[in-house]
Amino acid sequence: MKKYLLAPSILSANFAMLGEDIKNVLDSGGDVIHFDVMDNHYVPNLTIGPMVLKSLRSYGITAPIDVHLMTKPVDALIKSFSKVGSNYITFHPEASEHIDRSIQMIKEHGCKAGLVFNPTTSLSYLDYLMDKLDIIVLMAVNPGFSNQNFIPNTLEKLRKVRNMIDENGYNIIIEVDGGIKIDNIGKIATCGADMFVIGSAIFDSSNYKKVIDCMRQEIEKSSSLLK
Repeated sequence: MKKYLLAPSILSANFAMLGEDIKNVLDSGGDVIHFDVMDNHYVPNLTIGPMVLKSLRSYGITAPIDVHLMTKPVDALIKSFSKVGSNYITFHPEASEHIDRSIQMIKEHGCKAGLVFNPTTSLSYLDYLMDKLDIIVLMAVNPGFSNQNFIPNTLEKLRKVRNMIDENGYNIIIEVDGGIKIDNIGKIATCGADMFVIGSAIFDSSNYKKVIDCMRQEIEKSSSLLK
């Protein structure tokens, strides 16, 4: 059976007790921790740097960490985040002067590499880079802030990427980021997603496990209809 990955985003976590909050969400069934790195330049918000990731590793967090660089430029931060325990590093093609070089840098530092596509970013970059990618991230909101509504056009884009991967036989994870909730995660799964970045839907809840269990049930229910 296909393994679907839930990736709680720490952008919505309690930073006053971050280590404990992340441990709680992992114990409740989260698979991957999603790091939203914003520079108040490429996107209109300022968040966290490599020291936060390093502190979580020191705290004892061993789960995979998925670093989403919403920064411009990206190369210096690729080096910094790879040294402190990242597993995946993804960036926006518009933020790199030499996309292929940035992808290669991520891999040379021992991490999985990926590109992130904003709602209006063309998939044409994949014509030249798909064979080099481990993960493709589709933004279902405009990046910068949590608790936004899912943009419906993302589903058609998701279907296109799923078909591109399957037709070419690539082993690439498709991650969808933004506006994912219990009532839409099943549909997103049936359109081809493998990993789901979830922020406020989990962290605004008083019971992380209940939300995560409900999301997995919705994915399983929707997936069973395809069989």
